[in-house]
Amino acid sequence: MTTAVTGATGHFGALVVDGLIERGVAAGEIVAIVRDAAKAQVLAARGVQVRVAEYGDRDALKVALDGVDKLLLVSGSEVGQRIAQHTNVIEAAESAGVSFIAYTSILAADTSGVSLAAEHLATEQRLASSSIPSVLLRNGWYWENYQGPLQQVADTGVLLGSAGDGRLAGASRSDYAAAAVAVLVSEDQAGKIYELGGDERLTYTELAGVMAQVMGNPVEYQDVPEATYREILQGAGLPDFVAEMLASADAGIARGELDTESGDLQKLIGRPSTPVATVLS
Repeated sequence: MTTAVTGATGHFGALVVDGLIERGVAAGEIVAIVRDAAKAQVLAARGVQVRVAEYGDRDALKVALDGVDKLLLVSGSEVGQRIAQHTNVIEAAESAGVSFIAYTSILAADTSGVSLAAEHLATEQRLASSSIPSVLLRNGWYWENYQGPLQQVADTGVLLGSAGDGRLAGASRSDYAAAAVAVLVSEDQAGKIYELGGDERLTYTELAGVMAQVMGNPVEYQDVPEATYREILQGAGLPDFVAEMLASADAGIARGELDTESGDLQKLIGRPSTPVATVLS
């Protein structure tokens, strides 16, 4: 049983490959699909099959997926191009005879108003029309998303955002990767939809309190309108699409779209999710 992971040298994909090996999958039965073979030398040294293919190259993807039974399609990072890229992977998988696809989507993709959700939903719909059975791993927000702003928060004593009093059921990247591994090593997963979120369901005010504990300095949450937050992020030098993504995500948090009490993550990984304080420390 051969399992392929796209984006296998990325933060998420690399964790999944590690997790598969830890769960007893032979390295030689794992296919790491990467853009740059040089970055996958460590994987190759462990005996993992390294195959080069970009999401935009359907022919290369078909070759890379030859002989693969299960595929984890890790959503691409190029916002705005992901529908076409994911479609390439799915169609290559169909041509190659892949028998199962797991896809990393976003929490409540079918109802969410978060800007990122549209491309995820389109991918989910393409999977639904595919002849290949699939499972949806609807990942919530990563606590790692708040590592970047920590220095600014420390300097200013302010966590800025537009999430209002909404709750965020975040978890660590390693938690979501462990969930993906659990699905890949299990049977009878086809057709399932997992809404994945952590045990801590925090407001930004509560998140600011955790940051204060981690840094040892007072932190307060300052809420601003979504448009204002977007402009502030743009003024700080972030690309427009990144500013839009972050502001839209905060607005989604305010609406409760990145919160869940499903317990799906905890059931899959067999433990509580990683505390945000652990991730930010």
